[in-house]
Amino acid sequence: MSLLKRIEKTQKPDNEIGTTKLEELRLKRRPASPARDTFSELKNRVQKKVIAELDPRMDLSLTAEVRSVIEEMFSTVLAEENAILSRTERNVLLEQIVAEIMGLGPLEPLLNDETITEIMVNGSDKIYVEREGKIEKTSYKFESDEHVMRIIDRIVAPLGRRVDESQPYVDARLPDGSRVNVVIPPLAIQGPIITIRLFSKVPYSMEDLIGFGTLTPEIAEFLEICVKSRLNTVISGGTGSGKTTTLNVLSGYIPSDERIVTIENAAELQLQQEHIISLESRMPNIEGKGEVTIRDLVVNSLRMRPDRIVVGEVRSGEALDMLQAMNTGHDGSLTTCHSNSPRDTLARLETMVLMAGTDLPHRAIREQIAAALHLVVHQERLRDGSRRLVSITEVQGMEGNIIVLQDLFTFEQTGFDDGRIVGHLRPTGVRPKFTELIDAAGYHLGAEIFGYDQRGRFRG
Repeated sequence: MSLLKRIEKTQKPDNEIGTTKLEELRLKRRPASPARDTFSELKNRVQKKVIAELDPRMDLSLTAEVRSVIEEMFSTVLAEENAILSRTERNVLLEQIVAEIMGLGPLEPLLNDETITEIMVNGSDKIYVEREGKIEKTSYKFESDEHVMRIIDRIVAPLGRRVDESQPYVDARLPDGSRVNVVIPPLAIQGPIITIRLFSKVPYSMEDLIGFGTLTPEIAEFLEICVKSRLNTVISGGTGSGKTTTLNVLSGYIPSDERIVTIENAAELQLQQEHIISLESRMPNIEGKGEVTIRDLVVNSLRMRPDRIVVGEVRSGEALDMLQAMNTGHDGSLTTCHSNSPRDTLARLETMVLMAGTDLPHRAIREQIAAALHLVVHQERLRDGSRRLVSITEVQGMEGNIIVLQDLFTFEQTGFDDGRIVGHLRPTGVRPKFTELIDAAGYHLGAEIFGYDQRGRFRG
């Protein structure tokens, strides 16, 4: 069997958009251009010529107009190259060049795949994605580390951010709100690293979360009433557990006549209300000046007459200012926190308050936490990749030096079905102490939400 036949039977795509060794071999065999060795080399030459011909002042946001110009130049350059390509090869080449000029190169088709929730670039030759909670390697690749760096610059430059040896990591966002984290050498040993958390182009609704199995309609009703009743809530969980998505959905229950201030490291919340002020922290410039932290923004937000303060995530000393805001009339605030359990959430908040440089005794900090928070909603990514609320816990106050917590709902696993975990949040039978706050706000929590029947018997 010839080499060409063996490749045709066994070779799978291994280039950016499905280019195969078979296509490269066919290009080599064509006599039209002896200097052309591979499909990749042809692409690089054509791409450089097209970029050289483009007007650098052209507004790349005018997608249709720019694409039309690129297609016209592409046809001209291809004719000059005397390249003989099939229609499929020609379309592949054009899409790759368009992605390089207008998009994010080999990441572009992944960004447009709605089944993907995370893209992970581990150097130039390894790109992984997450689908339905499972990680898989793709066939897409960058040409080199320099190619990855060009794409990184394209992501961070429009945001006024930088990444270099003096600042080798950065948080950023894409125009659609997707969150991006970049780490480059010397911190990243194997080459530039890009991690992109993709968000749905249409924001998820509570109905979507119910459909995903994250929570039940009864829990959705409970959380809706809690948000409308202005309970201070922390959504906790591990990395990738869906905290931001849940925060985004719960924020949708804030009444439209309230003034909302959102504070984030990289703006990604997609609130739909009209009266929203979105603030974003800023990294220091090349001289090390001009930094604006989350803590700075939380302090400043108190001067902006907010009805609600929504902090994308508390990570450090801003926890102190957030708690003080909750304790000084800004009820109904929402935030997220990385932690392993509701109890761990409070321990982390205590640690973060100490990171603010205060000399407060531990009891005083715990009193601040107990007085400020009403609810901890804890979320996890389970072994099957699904994201579920696993506990809803009330902060009841202080007892001695300990903050008293009481689970209102806990997740109970009942089995497996086709590899998926089956289970749901069950009420513990405890009715929350903050019921009086909900009543005062004009809402009512029915006994059935907490597992009781009409005769007052606990069904479990």
